Amino acid sequence: MTLRKNFLIGLMLFALFLGAGNIIFPPSLGQMAGENLFIAMTGFLITGVGLPLVAVLAIANAGGQSGLQIIAGRVHPIFGIVFTMIIYMAIGPFFGIPRTATVSYEIGVVPFLSERAASSDWPLALFTICFFLVTIALALNPAKLVDRIGKVLTPVLFIIISALAIKSILTPIGTIGQAQGDYVTHPFFRSFVEGYLTMDVIAALVFGIVVVNALKAEGVTKKGPIMKGMMIAGLIAAAGLTFVYVSLSYIGATSVEVIGMQQNGGAILSLASTVLYGSAGTSILAVTIIFACLTTSIGLVAACAQFFNEIFPSLSYKIYVLIFSIFSAVIANIGLTELIAISLPVLMMIYPLAIVLMLMSFIDKAFGRKPIVYILALSATAFVSIFDGLLVADIDVKPVTKLLAQLPLYKQQIGWLVPAIVGAFAGVIISFFQKK
Repeated sequence: MTLRKNFLIGLMLFALFLGAGNIIFPPSLGQMAGENLFIAMTGFLITGVGLPLVAVLAIANAGGQSGLQIIAGRVHPIFGIVFTMIIYMAIGPFFGIPRTATVSYEIGVVPFLSERAASSDWPLALFTICFFLVTIALALNPAKLVDRIGKVLTPVLFIIISALAIKSILTPIGTIGQAQGDYVTHPFFRSFVEGYLTMDVIAALVFGIVVVNALKAEGVTKKGPIMKGMMIAGLIAAAGLTFVYVSLSYIGATSVEVIGMQQNGGAILSLASTVLYGSAGTSILAVTIIFACLTTSIGLVAACAQFFNEIFPSLSYKIYVLIFSIFSAVIANIGLTELIAISLPVLMMIYPLAIVLMLMSFIDKAFGRKPIVYILALSATAFVSIFDGLLVADIDVKPVTKLLAQLPLYKQQIGWLVPAIVGAFAGVIISFFQKK
């Protein structure tokens, strides 16, 4: 592997991660965090950069192609298949892929439509058809993903974001505002949970396999070199994401004085781009969002097609690309607001499980990879995270949540952490006596 090839694969991983959510959420965080921006960004970077980096390394460490299934299979083979399918469907055709199209439309197209056209359904339908036709064309040959994304799409995307970031630093929109809401009392934990919405940890469990396949296509087949290549790619992606998150959150933090508090990051960026670059700012933002979403959509469709082709080989990779793209196009026409409302409870349920599973995969040799340790740690995590998800979905589970409220860090929405640790230790103790 030459330095150039490593760099291109790192750029590909960066572009795969950098979807619309990654661009939208930091400005909102910046507006809410205000003077507490540094503390808030520390929490956000852990879930938005640090844990995804660990996740791609976990996939490489587990063998790459079936890495997630291998790790989850240490609980039980059936759990390995079922949980992996849930992750792929959540990050893929149910939520992740359709969101790339709806966000592209809302921010990249709607501002240029008349009020009458924006209120009708046909522009979204027409846009999603075009969006997924491009996705299909670029995802049909996964061997060319590195060239297509690393050489073409990523540089364009990075240049546009850099233009916004540099301009905002040289000529700030305004002064940093005051912290709001939860960011006044516990900015670190609030932003830590906010990082869930990027879906980067569960996306990393999918994108890690794409990178491993790209490395293997370059002739890297042994575990050691694959880990090295993944580390280089991961660090490049992490550096790029950190730059994007910090710069965009700074734009949000300095924007309140001029544009006021906005409901979402898309509105913040749209108004801030206009302030920074005039009427051209809206066009710059539109191109940024569409490129970011397109690269993520291509990567997710390719990864999902590769996985299901491996599990159910009766259908070819190309057929799966068509199925997932068409299905995602249909789901995307539900609309962005509905997609976010449906996806958040699901993410609250599965995100903690993915984090615990991934972290345990690095230390499981210490307890001999005993299934009981995994089972108890994940069961304790699931008990808390499932009820967290139900609560977010406005399902009345108050009798249980009142009990869970006694857990440490529950008010900060990471009440699953201590039960996961306790469950893991209990599993280690039980496994010790089983061995005796």
